[in-house]
Amino acid sequence: MCNLYRQSSGPQAIMDMANAMRSTAGNLAPGDVYPDYAAPIVRTGGDGVRELAVARWGMPSSSRAIYEAATKRADKLRAKATEFDFQELLKMEPDGGTTNVRNTASAHWKRWLEPSHRCLVPFTAFSEPGRDVAGKYRPVWFKLAGDDPEPLAFFAGIHLPGWQGVRKIKTKWETADLFAFLTTDPSEPVKSVHPKAMPVILTQPDEIEAWMTASWLEARALQRALPASSLVVLP
Repeated sequence: MCNLYRQSSGPQAIMDMANAMRSTAGNLAPGDVYPDYAAPIVRTGGDGVRELAVARWGMPSSSRAIYEAATKRADKLRAKATEFDFQELLKMEPDGGTTNVRNTASAHWKRWLEPSHRCLVPFTAFSEPGRDVAGKYRPVWFKLAGDDPEPLAFFAGIHLPGWQGVRKIKTKWETADLFAFLTTDPSEPVKSVHPKAMPVILTQPDEIEAWMTASWLEARALQRALPASSLVVLP
C-alpha cells in the first residue's frame, strides 16, 4: 500500500502535462505527501473546466467500517456505564480516510468512478514499505526510469469535493475536498518490495485524456501496472 509519495513539480508543469486550463491551488511547496495531507490534484471543475486544485489525501471509508468502529466505541462506553446516543456517536466517528482504491467493483467506490469524480494526482516519486538488513521498516522509493531525477507522472485518482464529517476527534466536524488513487497488481521492481499492490500510473497523453474523459467501460483498462522496468529504485 502506497502511503507516502513525493511531489516536486511546479504548477505550470503539472497544468501543461494535464492540459489544465486554470489553477486554484496557489503556490505549491514541493515535498513528501502523507495521508490526510493537502496535495495538488487535477480535476474537472463544476463548470466543466479542467483545473489544478488542492485536496486532502484519503477518500471516505466504507459505511460498514465506520459503523464497526462506532460500535466498538459504544461497547467501551457501555462497559463504563456511560450514557450515549448511538446515532450521534456514529455521526461523529472519526474517519481518517482511505488512501488507496483497489476493488473498483465495490459499491462503495462505483459511485465515484465516472469522469466527474476522476482526477490526476501528480507525483515525482513514491514509496512502498520495505525492510533493511536488520528487519526494520524502511521505505523504498521508486521513480520513472530515465535521466530526469524528478520525472512528473500522475496517479489515476478519484476525488470528492465538499465532503463533510469528522476526520479527527480534535478537529471535530469539518468540510474538505478529498482524493485517493487506484492500485493494481505490481510489476518489477515494485513487486520484489511490495508484492500485493502498486499505484496505477499514467504517463502518456492518451492515457491521461482517457482517464479524465472516457466511460468507465473504457477507463477501467487503465487499472494495470506499468511494464516491468518502467520504474527504478532510488538510492
